[in-house]
Amino acid sequence: MSDLPGLVAPGTVVVLNDTRVRKARLFGQTATGRKVEVLLLNRRSAEIWEALVGRAGKLRAGKPLGFAEDVRGTIESVEADVCLIRFHPAVDDPWLERNGHVPLPPYVRRPDAPSDEERYQTVYSRVIGSAAAPTAGLHFTDHMLKEMKDAGAQVCRVTLHVGLGTFLPIRSAQIEAHRMHEEIYSVPRETKELVDAAVRENRPILAVGTTVVRTLETAWTDEGLAAGGGSTRIYITPGYRFKAVSQLFTNFHTPESSLLVLASAFAGRELILQTYAEAIRKRYRFFSFGDAMLIR
Repeated sequence: MSDLPGLVAPGTVVVLNDTRVRKARLFGQTATGRKVEVLLLNRRSAEIWEALVGRAGKLRAGKPLGFAEDVRGTIESVEADVCLIRFHPAVDDPWLERNGHVPLPPYVRRPDAPSDEERYQTVYSRVIGSAAAPTAGLHFTDHMLKEMKDAGAQVCRVTLHVGLGTFLPIRSAQIEAHRMHEEIYSVPRETKELVDAAVRENRPILAVGTTVVRTLETAWTDEGLAAGGGSTRIYITPGYRFKAVSQLFTNFHTPESSLLVLASAFAGRELILQTYAEAIRKRYRFFSFGDAMLIR
């Protein structure tokens, strides 16, 4: 990773996702005392959240749940992978800071620790709203970003709050049949101006992570990048023509994930297969806290 600043050419626009992971993992119990685990995804209103619920037995509308500080939850509906839960009183980020847990990936087989509150964040995170970290950015340090800027790179940000659209595995037999869940994003005016100028001048645009790719490709229009907020369900598969992104820095992803499909669409399936084979031979680390690759 210390070599990365030297691989980024002067004039490259480096785009980061500045979302911050909230303490979205909750532990509670059902009315019968059964333990329940909840992962909050998106807040639909002051009281209602989209969530994944595990260890609760059969899920059905009306099922009551209990949490810390006498907060009560009621399952309003079950929609495919997601439940809607109404909380009373409403839960907010200060309550989650006191009672929630860092939503480490399920393959990290240990409870979260106080150190994870910063370790599972990028150094440039600032906008709370994700249920998982944009993990390509975990490799970056303030020193590396300064080196890139000093060498002539232009660093800017977007925000995409990571939810099911990013980490839900592909379950359909054909990858084209997979449907993405909605995720919220925003593009600052400064980022629009830097990306538009780079495209006009044929300079590289380096996306740090697949969430940045999906944000930029969603926000791209015939007039350039659209500033402002929106939502995306974009699903990038082989054959897609990239409009804004010309380079990608990304982790080694889990099998059967839409992220792996996106990387294959960007670099080509055969090159990705060769790269993963090399990573396995050299015992690279995979997944959230693993190694990464630069595709250009």
